[in-house]
Amino acid sequence: MVKLSVVIVNYNVCYFLEQTLLSVRTAVAALGQLTEVFVVDNNSADNSVAMVRARFPEVILLANQDNPGFSKANNQALRRATGQYQLLLNPDTLVEESTFRRCCDFMDAHPRCGGLGVQMLDGQGRFLPESKRGLPTPAVAFYKIFGLASLFPKSRTFGRYHLGFLAKDQAHEIEVLSGAFMLLRKTALDQVGLLDEDYFMYGEDIDLSYRLTRAAGKTGIFRAPAFCTTRARAPSARALTTCLCFTGPWSFLPKSTLPRTGPACFRR
Repeated sequence: MVKLSVVIVNYNVCYFLEQTLLSVRTAVAALGQLTEVFVVDNNSADNSVAMVRARFPEVILLANQDNPGFSKANNQALRRATGQYQLLLNPDTLVEESTFRRCCDFMDAHPRCGGLGVQMLDGQGRFLPESKRGLPTPAVAFYKIFGLASLFPKSRTFGRYHLGFLAKDQAHEIEVLSGAFMLLRKTALDQVGLLDEDYFMYGEDIDLSYRLTRAAGKTGIFRAPAFCTTRARAPSARALTTCLCFTGPWSFLPKSTLPRTGPACFRR
């Protein structure tokens, strides 16, 4: 039985993808259980496909001839994935050696947990607040846009966007997982469905987290000791932007509350 399926969607970040896959290879070895790794390439022009074929023969490579978007690309792999747990991972993220093992152990010990995130750090080792988020309702978005969340980051009223009132170094039940590292229980994913392909990029992680919570599952952020974190590499402005952009939509409304043709989220 496959324990873990890792899904990475790539678009023109060959160098970062290579580093990510090297860290994944090490973490898979430490997990010590059957794992499958997918890379879905969205028609990159930077030699990404050739690099994966040459350097990572163990990877299941899906090379698209166009760019169908983040959600559709992830779903391509998720439809083929058979792991008990299924991880969506950014192509510019490094995982530490024990990350997969400790995350799978946590999920094994908490069978009601439908999804799991981790404490993410930037390239300088600084905590990324996107690691834990609340549902960005209109009120929560208002507090963030008008600076109340920054003024009162630990307030349970104004600080709900990044849940600043929760300790960074403890496990918590939260509402929204980041698509940069989103570990899902396959049975929960089968129940709520795959990523909504109406989202080309950004917002799909919020939508899926919302559906998981509605289905009475639990999502949580797990942070063991410092060696069990994902470290989001940020040696350049481009990579740092990739990490920080996961603030995603500022305000989210469930699709069921809107006209079928209406937007499900309002973006920055």
